[in-house]
Amino acid sequence: VTRAVPQTHSANKTTMKTAILTTLVASAAAFAPAQTGKASTALNAAFDSEIGAASAELGCWDPLGFVTNGDQSRFDRLRSVELKHGRVAMLATWGYATTWSGARFPGCEDQVAGHQAVFSGPEFLVPVLLTAGFLEITWKQKEGSFPGDFSATSFPVGFGPYARNEQDMIDLRTRELNNGRAAQMGILGMMVHEQLDGKPFIFFDKFDIYAPSVGN
Repeated sequence: VTRAVPQTHSANKTTMKTAILTTLVASAAAFAPAQTGKASTALNAAFDSEIGAASAELGCWDPLGFVTNGDQSRFDRLRSVELKHGRVAMLATWGYATTWSGARFPGCEDQVAGHQAVFSGPEFLVPVLLTAGFLEITWKQKEGSFPGDFSATSFPVGFGPYARNEQDMIDLRTRELNNGRAAQMGILGMMVHEQLDGKPFIFFDKFDIYAPSVGN
């Protein structure tokens, strides 16, 4: 007697691989050389002093010409989007490694880890979407401040006592931006390798959850 094999997991896996391949192609396009002249280079120089510049030599590295017209409002919009994606990616990377290692919230002990959790049922996905929606409408950009400054809301956000002066603020903002960029590549790499061989961390099976010792 033969039994039909459910196709749901296979279809989900195929869809995920297609989405990842599309994302990789799009990411690769960002490194393609762009035909830019002296005029666009001069306009890009307007953003050379912004945090996160590739280097002192490259300045504002913009191979696809998103801000070659020197539009500050467009630059601020793209920077705020980059920061938001980086913040989400940092949380995703942390959550991915933690749940893969076995940690769970109470009531979610049977929840699967990795990308498969997205397809395990709406009862686990809905709380995530509701939380994201709540943060989206609660945190507000502060007028006249740098992109990503959500201190316009009563909810406590910011760098706290770590930003003692302007230079500390610039240093912390730069670290956040660069860590967010790394996390975006990190979470993408985890999802790719999970689909390839079931090992998202490539060289080892899981992270050991850090727990500081108490007492001695």
